Amino acid sequence: MNSSKPFVEINYNTDLQKICDPFIKESGVSVFVKREDLNHPLLSGNKYHKLKYNLDEAEKKGYKTLLTFGGAYSNHIYATAAAGKIFGLKTIGIIRGEEHLPLNPTLSFAKECGMRLFYLNRKSYRKKHEDEIINLLKDKFGDFYLIPEGGTNELAVKGCSEIINTIDIDFDYICCPCGTGGTLAGLAAGIHSVFGNADNKKKAIGFSVLKGAGFLQENIRALLNSYLNKESGNWQINLDYHFGGYAKINRVLIDFINNFQSENNIPLEPVYTGKMMFGIYDLVKKGFFSKGKTIIALHTGGLQGLPGLSEKIKKLSLRTE
Repeated sequence: MNSSKPFVEINYNTDLQKICDPFIKESGVSVFVKREDLNHPLLSGNKYHKLKYNLDEAEKKGYKTLLTFGGAYSNHIYATAAAGKIFGLKTIGIIRGEEHLPLNPTLSFAKECGMRLFYLNRKSYRKKHEDEIINLLKDKFGDFYLIPEGGTNELAVKGCSEIINTIDIDFDYICCPCGTGGTLAGLAAGIHSVFGNADNKKKAIGFSVLKGAGFLQENIRALLNSYLNKESGNWQINLDYHFGGYAKINRVLIDFINNFQSENNIPLEPVYTGKMMFGIYDLVKKGFFSKGKTIIALHTGGLQGLPGLSEKIKKLSLRTE
């Protein structure tokens, strides 16, 4: 990677913005948002952290093409397409489901960046990591560097672990939304590397955006075992704030996001960061966090997906319930 190009430089010192709305002030806890949505115009949030060492590995091994997987609104597809354009690599996006025209803003952007889009029906997509599908893709596209769905692998854990080094305040919890679990595993690994096991006083908490995501527990545990070569008890995942499943939203969530932005001037999107922040507020309300504790919410970006959801959000906002 040629990171000397000014337009690929990442801002590692994004703001920690303190939440000062009345509810949080009265709760007795401190909440900060780590504004990783501002770290790069195209590779924002957790995306560069997850791709960083994968891009290095692809370069070391001489690959000229990246292939990865995602849904039609995938932030990861968007970021991988952008990374390919920036670093001069060909990209292939394997998209879950059937093609729908016109393309939504996420897939339009990916195509404009030069990404080739290939659609897999949902049955085949579920087998995307099996030899049958990988060999089919190799026959069709030739040699490629494979990045898993969501960018999650051990190299992504390494990249996300470095986020902890950029935090310059003491904290008790760091939270993130979870799709594949790579960012949560990285945060837990970073805490372990920087602070050790000191009574597991600092914890990483993930908020699953998927319904029925109990499988993430084992996935994250396996990622951490592979990366750290040991068990780590400094993390947990909450499965209660998915709002019905991936990309499922309702009026309650949209109202919360709008109120949060009005109070704090921080934009959220409803697929990932909105659900995480709703979960944090609800846990504060329920007394999960003791008074005096400091919570950091990692803003993982994804704001570029809002145009594709605008019509759905508008309908929900106009609905009277």
